[in-house]
Amino acid sequence: MSIDFILPDIGEGIVECELVEWLVKEGETVAEDQPIADVMTDKALVQIPAMHSGVIDKLFYKQGEIAKVHLPLFSMITTDDGGSCEPKEALSDVQAEVEAEQTVKEVPSAESDKKETPSIEQRQTKGKAVASPAVRRVARELDVNISEVTGSGKKGRVYKDDVLMFEKAGNTVAVQTQASSTGVEPSYVEKIKGIKALMAKAMVNSVSTIPHFTYCEEIDMTELIKLRLELKEVYAKQDIKLTMMPFFMKAMSLALKEFPVINSQVNDDCTELTYFNDHNIGMAVDSKVGLLVPNVKQVQNKSIVDLATDITRLTVDARSGRVQQADLKGGTITISNIGAIGGTVATPIINKPEAAIVALGKLQTLPRFNEQGIVEARSIMQVSWSGDHRIIDGGSIARFCNLWKSFIENPSNMLVHMR
Repeated sequence: MSIDFILPDIGEGIVECELVEWLVKEGETVAEDQPIADVMTDKALVQIPAMHSGVIDKLFYKQGEIAKVHLPLFSMITTDDGGSCEPKEALSDVQAEVEAEQTVKEVPSAESDKKETPSIEQRQTKGKAVASPAVRRVARELDVNISEVTGSGKKGRVYKDDVLMFEKAGNTVAVQTQASSTGVEPSYVEKIKGIKALMAKAMVNSVSTIPHFTYCEEIDMTELIKLRLELKEVYAKQDIKLTMMPFFMKAMSLALKEFPVINSQVNDDCTELTYFNDHNIGMAVDSKVGLLVPNVKQVQNKSIVDLATDITRLTVDARSGRVQQADLKGGTITISNIGAIGGTVATPIINKPEAAIVALGKLQTLPRFNEQGIVEARSIMQVSWSGDHRIIDGGSIARFCNLWKSFIENPSNMLVHMR
């Protein structure tokens, strides 16, 4: 029996995703739960497994295309009863139309092979295109003016393949229009999608709705670096990678206990303020699919070793683009370690609906006066806080930062305050 695998609802509010890579081919035999495809949602890279054992009959999308939730992703031939997959006969008329648009391929005749590509003038004077909503959606996503595409179907009907071929050929009209308006000839145009599109929307939403203010400070990391080096080799024998991040998180959690407003969130119309007992501290990770911000849950209840284990797991998952949805949700405050790449001072954008974020600058060896007035080399890091000025005033974030700084500069203070 041939059944369609219906793309499930794989996230809150997610209605479509990009087909990143097929992990199987048509005609290939697969086992139940075997990975079939990688798809990119607005949140992260998700792997789709096979619901049954069988043979892959048809792959409905090509790499880079946009797949819709609740529509077929692939079909397979199986002897199972079909389980939760829906048979082809159960597709609605709308689904059937979309499937037809995805699968139909006109075989060009000898006469059509001889036809030359329409000129720019011909494309510009072409009337309203005949195409289905699904094809028009593809054209919009590719930034193609569908009225400029010559359809290969009956009465000039435009199919998806026509749009793709037009876009692949360079979308001459669109490129020339852009070049004339800017005065610069573009090398190519890239669609903003996936994690990049999500980040763009989130940052615009954050800046446009949250009044940011930034507070900068420097932290002397010398003592903490010594402590980490002493502990690093000990924990390495237990396969635990001890970085600086667990100390930053633990110190932050201890400071949040004294300043709970930094760990709060305000509603959209700024009439209610919600405080959280859990310190779910996010960390920005520069992954292969874009910027991801997984968070470590309940930092207030975890030891440095526990945090090191969680941070290692999340970093590995995020850099591979396969971080779990649960690890991306529920954050209450964020750390951005931009200094690992470079730069000393930044103006971080708050990860809405959180109230604050800190950017860690790069570690520098700089001259500083000690208590005896003697200049000595110290390990200095600049940090930059951004706060929601609707609920956090300058004094609050300064005092909070001072407490956080004291834990980092004097690591033994953390041991006294930790349970």
